[in-house]
Amino acid sequence: MTTSVERPQPAEATPAVAAFTARERWVLLVASAWLVIGLQLDAYAHATTPELETFWTPWHGVLYSGIAASGFTLLWIMRSRLPAIPTYRTLIALPNALRIPLLGMASLLVGGGMDTLWHNIFGIEKNLEIFVSPSHELIILGMVLVAMGPALMTATVPGRKLSAGGAWLVGISALFAVLPLHIYSLHASALGFRHLGSGVDVPNVFSTDGQLVHGYLFSTVLLLVPILMIGRRWPLPIGLPTALVSVPALLMHLMFDSEGPWWPQLTVAIAAPVVELVLRLGNRLMTWPVTGRWVTLGLIAPPAVWGAVLLVGQLQTGSVGWNIHMVSGLLTLTALTGAGTVLVTRSIQFLQSE
Repeated sequence: MTTSVERPQPAEATPAVAAFTARERWVLLVASAWLVIGLQLDAYAHATTPELETFWTPWHGVLYSGIAASGFTLLWIMRSRLPAIPTYRTLIALPNALRIPLLGMASLLVGGGMDTLWHNIFGIEKNLEIFVSPSHELIILGMVLVAMGPALMTATVPGRKLSAGGAWLVGISALFAVLPLHIYSLHASALGFRHLGSGVDVPNVFSTDGQLVHGYLFSTVLLLVPILMIGRRWPLPIGLPTALVSVPALLMHLMFDSEGPWWPQLTVAIAAPVVELVLRLGNRLMTWPVTGRWVTLGLIAPPAVWGAVLLVGQLQTGSVGWNIHMVSGLLTLTALTGAGTVLVTRSIQFLQSE
């Protein structure tokens, strides 16, 4: 008696997707920079020209031409990775490093079209309205996802070391990805207009003081996440954490408060390399687990940088505007926020090549 056993059929092979070339990554970086610089110009125009009441401005021209440049760049990158007649399956088979910027482009197109219609029907947003506009939210989301593209594509390259060119590309990509979030969170940011308390003896719960406390916490998260995400994939190049903290601080002041005093942003820009140097020396002198090193960064870096801002503010103005309860509580909250951000972000797996 013989028994036949059905042999399992081999799974259908998934066609290999071509690796991203350096040329593709750099061209997308230029296109996404064009896009984000358009946002910066538009934000600067609205900040310095409050009476701006038209959609048809040169700044919108830069912004929307940047959307077009990014879209055509993504189509060019997709061209060699799709068959002549794309299908849903072939689109889904694209690497995450390409799907995420494509999702961002879809958000940009929807948000851009909605923005034009919204302005024509309801008028131009002003002040806080700018930061809660549905069309603006889609545009910001799209910018972040598109600008992440070059770094994500670099993450698909095997190996744990970044070349000098790769470090520049990843750093600039991360910077352009996080800048729209800093701009869009201006209403609750420690890098915006306010840096010190109001001077009220007992601040109210709902007040500018309360808003600024949340601004310090939110800015802590925004400044740490790009550093943590890059460090999750590669050893951090020397100076990159400093750049990812200092450059947004200086650009935010240049865009929104260039006529005000520069000491808060310069303090951040000076404190960042000092903190990076101290933490790197500590890592060399002491042996401890990787997670411990990162949690230490989260606990030390935020209160050190923001504490420096408050200290210089005390020297410059004679008061930080808060009492000991507020200052000590704020610095403790930034330390806990930093450590929590580390633990959450470090649990995310880095992008694998597909």
